[in-house]
Order: sequence, then C-alpha cells, then structure tokens
Amino acid sequence: MIIQGRNAVTEAVKNAVTVEKVLVLKDAPTHNNYNLIKLCRENKITVQFVEKQALERLSPDGRHQGVIAVATEFEYSDVDDVLEKKDGKPLLVLILDGIEDPHNLGAIIRVAECAGVNGILLPRRRCCPVTDTAVKVSCGASQYVKIAKVNNVNDAIRDLKERGIFVLAADMGGADIYRTDLTGDIAIVIGGEGEGVHQLTSKLCDGKIALPQFGQINSLNASVATGIVVYEAVRQRENHGK
Repeated sequence: MIIQGRNAVTEAVKNAVTVEKVLVLKDAPTHNNYNLIKLCRENKITVQFVEKQALERLSPDGRHQGVIAVATEFEYSDVDDVLEKKDGKPLLVLILDGIEDPHNLGAIIRVAECAGVNGILLPRRRCCPVTDTAVKVSCGASQYVKIAKVNNVNDAIRDLKERGIFVLAADMGGADIYRTDLTGDIAIVIGGEGEGVHQLTSKLCDGKIALPQFGQINSLNASVATGIVVYEAVRQRENHGK
C-alpha cells in the first residue's frame, strides 16, 4: 500500500502500521520533514531521499507533498472489535451500504475518527475497500478507526439487532433526525452515492432518519450527510442527562 502526504505518513509511522520505508523528496527544505524523519529513525524505519520522478511514479494522483510511505495492506479489524464499547459509553457504529468513491470513504473515516465513532462496517462487495486514496483523504484517521469487513450488510444488520443494537437507515423518507433519539447503542446505515440505502436493507432496519432539506437539490454528498448525522448523535449524547 502507498501512503502519501506528510500527515498521513506521520500517523502511519506513529501507530505501528508496518511501514517498510519512507521516501522523501531529495530537494525539499529540511525543516519541512524534520519531525517525520526523526520519528522514522526512532522507529528504525528506512528513510530514502529520492528525486521527484520516483515519487511521481508511485503516487496515484501526484498529491504526495514530497513524502510517500510504502506499507503493508490495510489491516481490517474484527466485527467484535468494532462493537467494543469505549469507557462504557453507548455504541455508535457506521454501516456503509454501497459507498464506491474512495474519496467519500476517506472523508467518512475522517468524520468517524473526529466524532469518536466506535467503528465502521464495510461489505466485501458493492463497496470501496480502504485504498491508498481513502487513506490519503482520511488524513491519518484510518490508523485510528476500527474498520471491519462483513460478507453481507443485511446479515450484519440482523446480527447487530440480535445484540440489542438499534439500527437506523439514513434515508430521505425517514423521520426528522432532530426529533429522533440517538443516545443509545445505535448503528447508522449510510447509502451509496447513487442508490442510497438499498430497499431490502432499509426494511431490515429498526427505523429511518432523514436530514431536513430546504433547498432545490434535496441531496447531500454521502460524507457530508454522514458528518451531520454523526454529530447530531454526538450532540444528543453530550446533552443526555444534563
């Protein structure tokens, strides 16, 4: 796996991701990468100073910021790890149903990390895996968020319900999110960029929630919608019991 960008590479090195080596632009100002190089040496990771052409060959989009790490493939968690509670607080889990754009996935991972989400469940099919691009867009958040693959989203939902976790689908036809209780153990299903949450998947959920829309387009980017939904849950939990 190629991890690119100063922040993403730094987080990978700090969090014991198996980084084989770090490539740094040869002519970059020394102060730009001083802390990263120091961190690599402390962790006994090889640092190679290379020409720009070498970075360009490895970078999928040219946005490497003069730094690239060559690492092992992304290591997924188990479902049980995702469902492990933090400090006894209620669970907040995301289930992605058909997210295909790695940029959206990376942004969702970043939101999840910032909001303290317990983890993310991804189907093995009909969903983008954690790619180099998703890692880059997450700005290092992929090293902190527990992400598990499931064989089938619908089976995963049934399993969560059996564990007593309330499952909600983010759907335009759902109840107003601001009038819905999000303070307990919940999992929120986020649909793909085109179809949204699949019909059968939506029916399996305990309920549906929606963001009120006042414009003409009546649709939001998946990662933007995820951010709003997740932070409404965070707001309710912070205010619960006050």
